[in-house]
Amino acid sequence: MADTVLYEVSDGLATITLNRPEAMNALNIATKVALREAAESAAGDSAVRAILLTAAGDRAFCVGQDLKEHIGLLAADREAGSGQTMSTVKEHYNPIVRALVGAPKPVVAAVNGVAAGAGFGFALAADYRIVAETAAFNTSFAGVALTADSGVSWTLPRVIGPGRAADLLLFPRSISAQEAYELGIANRLVPAAELRAEAEKLARGLAEGPTVAYAALKESVAYGLTHSLSETLDKEDELQARAGASEDHAIAVQAFVNKEKPKYLGR
Repeated sequence: MADTVLYEVSDGLATITLNRPEAMNALNIATKVALREAAESAAGDSAVRAILLTAAGDRAFCVGQDLKEHIGLLAADREAGSGQTMSTVKEHYNPIVRALVGAPKPVVAAVNGVAAGAGFGFALAADYRIVAETAAFNTSFAGVALTADSGVSWTLPRVIGPGRAADLLLFPRSISAQEAYELGIANRLVPAAELRAEAEKLARGLAEGPTVAYAALKESVAYGLTHSLSETLDKEDELQARAGASEDHAIAVQAFVNKEKPKYLGR
């Protein structure tokens, strides 16, 4: 894995850190490959019970595609008569978003600065966004004559509604952390100096929680958004049976009876 993305697993928490602060954590090919590998590793590792996605530096979470690299790749495409450059959506962005959204464990994004384009998309792919008060968001796509990618056309309308999503996509602009909170993009705002500590505390708390239940909650919410009430009730029945049969549920019930704090096993 390239050093442009740092990956660490500790006590059930996988921390993925975008590590190109000098480039505002822009996504060149090496970074996209490393991020894909990290996201897929964290999602598929049964020892990982929560994922924290964050970034180095204090200016940017991720400003999206590295346009300096992109310009050179487009020129090479024109010379070769190919469209290879835009295959990055299929090869990199889509697998990253699928891994984060589909992970059977909670994903927390700690947004430390500007999140634009695909960077915004990766933040939206998380289940919970804790955001520095100095951060900002921008869809950016239309500003460079592109359409949405990195799952934004799926996640953004679900977070803020289709009307507001259309506004931000058609008329890209910088959205302050406060406005992002009011729109529902940011779940929690904290002072920038406290972001990393608060995000780790939050994510570690989730890593110590009932992972089977968290996975079922993620699945049921995603299912309910695209299915009828009757189908969703059946899905809830299926998922509740799974959660009810978990060791964590038995531990929780016994701890409640004993008036103790449960110590979950994640199974």
